[in-house]
Amino acid sequence: MDLFIGIGIAAAGYFIGEGLKNFKNPEAKGVMDKLDEEDLYELIKEKDIHYHIGVSKEDAKELIKEHPEIPHIVLNGNVYYPKSKLKQWLSNLGD
Repeated sequence: MDLFIGIGIAAAGYFIGEGLKNFKNPEAKGVMDKLDEEDLYELIKEKDIHYHIGVSKEDAKELIKEHPEIPHIVLNGNVYYPKSKLKQWLSNLGD
């Protein structure tokens, strides 16, 4: 129990410290902005795409087959999907 309280206090201290560090600079990126920025450069392997879009492996394979325009890159014969572009493509799919 004491361990959880200690972890909670440490986390609270970190977030308060990050907030105070940028107190006079409201344009500074916060913790959540940094996490979103990481998505810009993260690549998803083709075999793992189903996990990231929340469908079965079979449905992901069918989606890839039906939509060859899905943003992807090929490196050394392996297909990768940029996470941020994939999210954007999926959000525009229903339009």
